[in-house]
Amino acid sequence: MRFAAPIAEQIWDMKYRMKDAEGQAVDASVEDSWRRVARDLARVEAEPAKWEEKFYSALEDFKYLPAGRILAGAGTGRSVTLFNCFVMGTIPDSMGGIFDMLKEAALTMQQGGGIGYDFSTIRPRGAVVKGVAADASGPLSFMDVWDAMCRTIMSAGSRRGAMMATMRCDHPDVEQFIVAKQDSARLRMFNLSVLITDDFMDAVRADGPWDLKFEGRVYSTVQALDLWNKIMKATYDFAEPGVIFIDRINKANNLNYVETIAATNPCGEQPLPPYGACLLGSINLARLVTNPFTDAAQLDPEALDDLVRTAVRMMDNVVDASKFPLDAQAEEARNKRRIGLGVTGLADALLMLGLRYGADDAVAQTRVWMKAIARAAYLASVDLAKEKGAFPLFDAKKYLASGFMSKMDKDVRDAIAKHGIRNALLTSIAPTGTISLYAGNVSSGIEPVFAYAYTRKVLQKDGSRTEEEVVDYAVQMWRDLRGDAELPDYFVNAQTLAPKDHVAMQAAAQEWVDSSISKTINCPEDIGFDDFKDVYMAAWDLGCKGCTTYRPNDVTGSVLSVSEKTEKAPEADKGADVVYLTEPLDRPAALEGATYKLKWPGSEHAIYITINDIIHGNHRRPFEIFINSKNMEHYAWTVALTRMVSAVFRRGGDVSFVVEELKAVFDPRGGAWMQGRYVPSILAAIGGVIERHLVETGFLAGEGLGLKADPQAEVMAVGEAPRGPACSSCGQYGMRMVEGCMTCPSCGHSKCG
Repeated sequence: MRFAAPIAEQIWDMKYRMKDAEGQAVDASVEDSWRRVARDLARVEAEPAKWEEKFYSALEDFKYLPAGRILAGAGTGRSVTLFNCFVMGTIPDSMGGIFDMLKEAALTMQQGGGIGYDFSTIRPRGAVVKGVAADASGPLSFMDVWDAMCRTIMSAGSRRGAMMATMRCDHPDVEQFIVAKQDSARLRMFNLSVLITDDFMDAVRADGPWDLKFEGRVYSTVQALDLWNKIMKATYDFAEPGVIFIDRINKANNLNYVETIAATNPCGEQPLPPYGACLLGSINLARLVTNPFTDAAQLDPEALDDLVRTAVRMMDNVVDASKFPLDAQAEEARNKRRIGLGVTGLADALLMLGLRYGADDAVAQTRVWMKAIARAAYLASVDLAKEKGAFPLFDAKKYLASGFMSKMDKDVRDAIAKHGIRNALLTSIAPTGTISLYAGNVSSGIEPVFAYAYTRKVLQKDGSRTEEEVVDYAVQMWRDLRGDAELPDYFVNAQTLAPKDHVAMQAAAQEWVDSSISKTINCPEDIGFDDFKDVYMAAWDLGCKGCTTYRPNDVTGSVLSVSEKTEKAPEADKGADVVYLTEPLDRPAALEGATYKLKWPGSEHAIYITINDIIHGNHRRPFEIFINSKNMEHYAWTVALTRMVSAVFRRGGDVSFVVEELKAVFDPRGGAWMQGRYVPSILAAIGGVIERHLVETGFLAGEGLGLKADPQAEVMAVGEAPRGPACSSCGQYGMRMVEGCMTCPSCGHSKCG
C-alpha cells in the first residue's frame, strides 16, 4: 500500500521492518510486516488460519496499532520481549537485596524494557544500619547507582529503555527527592514522581502538619502545604517531579484484593505491582471516522466495537507469545493477563467531527468513545474467558467490588459474574509518538495536535539534504477535501489551549480507563505560580490518577515556541537549523581557560584537564582541551581524546553532546564513588569536568540543562525560532514534551525508550 506520508514509510523502515543480520530487508512491504505479526499472534489459537486473517484485517490500513515492540519483534524469532515496560520487584532494605534488584533491572533493560521502581522502601539517609555501626546513605544514593547502570546499558548500543522512580510523600528523604534532578548531572536516566496519598491532599487543603516517617518512626514534621508547594515549584521550574495519586490508583484497581501498587512504568500510563508487565496497543480513532468534515461525520460505532474485540484477542495472545526477561515477570503476566488497550488519533477524530479539543462537546464525545471502548473490551474478555478460561487469580466477588467495576454497566457486571473475565485490566492510554508517525502522523494518544504542519530536512544517501513537509493527518484530509480553504476556528493546538482544557480531556478519558493515562498538560511560559498549582488541584478534583505538566522556561527550554503568535494554530511552523561551521575556528595567540585536577580513586597520579575558551560573538565557548597525567597507562587514549574533543569544539554548534557521550561510558572493571556519587569510568569523570566548565563559563545555562545562545547556531529565517532542542537520534531540531516524554517529531525518537 501507499504510505500516507514519506515520514511514515521511513519510520516503518527504521523501526518496524524486519531485516536480517546484515541489514537486508526481510519484509518487502508493510503488508509483509502486518502478515508477520498477524501470523505470530494467531499461532497460539486453535484455528490459527482463521484468526490470522482477522488480525491482519485489524492491522490493515493502520486501524489497530500494536506497540512498537510487538510490531518490531513478533514473528522475527528473536529473543526479545514484546512487553514495553515493567515495574520491578520491591526493593529490600538491605545491601544484598538492593544489588539483587539492580541485577534484575539490568537484565530487563538489556532486553529493551523500561522499568519503574519505588524507592520508598529504602531507609532514609542518616538512619542507623544495625550490625555495621554506620549510617544509611539513603535511597537517592542508590538511585545514582541505577542511573549509572542505565548509562552502562546505553553505552552498549542505542537507548534501550527508561526508568521511573517514585517516592512516597511521607518518606523522610522526599524533599531531597523533589529537587534531585535540579543537579544537571544527576539522575538523567530517571523520570521522577511523588506518590501522593489521600491523607496528604486532605492535609494540604487544611494546611495541616505532615509527618515524614519510615517504619513507624517519625523523623520530622512539616506543613503539608509547604511540602506541596515545594513539589509545585520544582515542576514549575524544572518540569519534574510529576505526581501520582497512589491511593486513588489502588482503590480503583480491579486487582486490589491481590496486589498493592507503588510505582508505574516510565511514562506513567501503567501503574503496576511488583514484577508487573505493561503490554500496549492503540485503536486509531482517526481511521474510523466516516464522512469527515461534514454534518454527517461520525465515528463508526460498529467498526469500533469489532476492532476493539479483535485487538483484545490479539493482545491476550501476546501474553502467551512473548518472552520475558525474568521468570517472575512471566508468572505475573500470566496470572493476571493485564493488557493496556488505548487510543491514538483522538484529536484528529474530534477535528473531523468539527469539535474543538477541550470544549464541553469534545469532552463529552471523548467520554462516550472511551466508554464504548471499555465496554467492548470487557465483553470481549468475557467471551475469551468462556472459551479459554478466566485469568488464574480471578475472584468474582472481590473483582466486582473494585472502584472501577462499580461504574460498569449491569449487563457487563452480570456477564463477568457468570463467566469470569480473561484479562484483569484492559485499558490504558500510552505515548504513541512513533507509531502515530508510522500511521500517517495522526495526533498522538489523547494529546491535542502539536503543530499542523512543519518542515523536516532529510539526509539523502549522497550527503545532500532535501526538505519535506510533515502534515497532521486531519489537516491533510482537510486539504484533500477543501483545497486551500482556511482552517476553521476549532483547529486549535497545544500552544493555544488553556491548561484546563487539557485537564478536562484527561479526566474524561480517565473515567473509562481502568489503568492510567500518559498525558502532558502544556502550560504557557507566563502562567502564574498560583494558576499553575490550580492545574494540579483541578486534576485531583476531577478524578485524574496523576498529573504531568510542561512549562517552557529558561531552564527546560522553550520547546513549545511557535513562529506565528496567533490564537489559531500555524498552518506551517518551520523550525530553523543549527548551522555548524564548515571550517574550524582559527586559534588566537592567547586564550583564556581553566585547569581542573581529577583524582581517580585507586590511581597513583592525578589527571589534569585544561579547557581553553574563545570569545565568539560576545559569548564564551569551548575551543580546545588538554588532558595530562604522569600515569603513562593513560597516555594513548588521553592524547586521542584531546585531539578528537578539541576538533569537535572548533567546529562550533551544539557541542554539549560531548558531555553526555563521555558520561555514558562505563568501565567493565567497575567505576568509583566520587563526592558521594557513583561515576562509571574515568571518561565519565572527565565528562563531568567538561560539563562543570561549560556551566561555569555560561556556555550551558541553567546548570547545564540548556544551551545559551551561540551566534553560530542561530542562523535562521527572519521571524522564526527553533521549535525545540536537537534530537540525539537524527539531529533534527524540534524535540518536544509529549505524554511525559521528550519526543522528536522528525524520526519519532523518544527519551522514554
